[in-house]
Amino acid sequence: MSVFRKVRNTINLLKSVDMDQLAKINEQIDLSEAMKSLGQLDERQLKGLMKMLKTKQKKGQSDLPPITGDFYNLDLKLTEEQRKLQMDVRNFMEDEVRPLVNDHWNRAKFPHEIIEKFKKLNITGVPYEGYGCPNLPFLMEGIIAQEIARVDVSISTFFGVHSGLAMGSIYLCGSEEQKQEWLPKMQKLDAIGAFGLTEPNVGSGVAGGLETTCKFDGENWILNGQKKWIGNATFADVIIIWARDEDSNQVKGFLVRKGNPGYKAEKMEDKMALRIVQNAIITLTDCVIPESDRLQKADSFKDTAKVLRMTRAGVAWQAVGCARGAYESALKYTRKREQFGRPIASYQLIQNHLVEMVSNLTAMQTLVFRLSEMQDADLLTDEHASLAKVFCSMRTRDVVSRAREVMGGNGILLEHDVARFVADAEAIYSYEGTKEINSLIVGRAITGYSAFVS
Repeated sequence: MSVFRKVRNTINLLKSVDMDQLAKINEQIDLSEAMKSLGQLDERQLKGLMKMLKTKQKKGQSDLPPITGDFYNLDLKLTEEQRKLQMDVRNFMEDEVRPLVNDHWNRAKFPHEIIEKFKKLNITGVPYEGYGCPNLPFLMEGIIAQEIARVDVSISTFFGVHSGLAMGSIYLCGSEEQKQEWLPKMQKLDAIGAFGLTEPNVGSGVAGGLETTCKFDGENWILNGQKKWIGNATFADVIIIWARDEDSNQVKGFLVRKGNPGYKAEKMEDKMALRIVQNAIITLTDCVIPESDRLQKADSFKDTAKVLRMTRAGVAWQAVGCARGAYESALKYTRKREQFGRPIASYQLIQNHLVEMVSNLTAMQTLVFRLSEMQDADLLTDEHASLAKVFCSMRTRDVVSRAREVMGGNGILLEHDVARFVADAEAIYSYEGTKEINSLIVGRAITGYSAFVS
């Protein structure tokens, strides 16, 4: 090459070089050494290097879209006040809860210190009117359940048991005196509630097969039996106990106070899911309950079912939150994790998993959003709630499985959160009505035939 041509090529090269950028690069690496190394590469190696650099520089690689599980922008349907509340809950969960949940989940301990911090949010008893409750739409109860479960399903379960099942039982089935005594302090989280329906030998068959009994002796009620899987029961101030009346054979509800003689709660150990939730086996031995602590508007299982119908929608939202947390964690991971010189999110097979996940999640979100709209319009039926619960719990299983898949071996480590979501999804799948029971409820509604064992 002639000297003149070399000079001309050098001038053209200098015109195309960003000198400021070159100076920044020189601060990071030794350019002279880099040039020597480049000069030693053969044609094939140089082409491979340029291909990698061009891949890094593709549009969108340096300006990635935000990580969000709300692909259809359902948040835009919320009012400004509702959106603010949603973000308040999200920020609280990110700042106060996320840093401690993996440690507590691993040790199966409940972080009691967060209860005082939860009080400031004023989100307990969201859809109830009076007694200090916010009286917001059921939609916001669902949004809140999703936001809490998005970080941790155990904390969401604690909250749902207290605010939904326990407070809901008193709100729907209690006398005015019982509501005045319990709901204001439960709304402030100054008293914690639990809900005792499931038994060691009776799960899906609670409608007609409760083994826990109650008998009126003319002045008090005597309760005997056991309850199992009762969340919050080891530290609750009041436990709603459902029992079968020996005389009428009807289901009745009772307010059992902490420390009541004849009441004992033993923590269940060695769970693989919801490890933060303090589930207990409750034993009632000639437990004496005054008539004033019998839920005055609970005279049959139909009254119990009203509570379950109301809270089952919340469990569907909880499943959505679990799936959303897993999806967002997986998406974040795949954009940072590199293999073969590229983020694994840029590979087709990983993107296919992510698209399947966001598809499931979006279908679940639109379903529960409509479910809550129907609940607010007083159109909700058992089959509506059951369809949402069975569909969302199944789809959540698929989402968390794919989230674990794209993380490879790291997917089983708590530090990446997805392992916790995978385990907790199994609990959501079973409680508040199994897949089979909820399917039969929907099946009865659409066919007109009941397939339940008679």
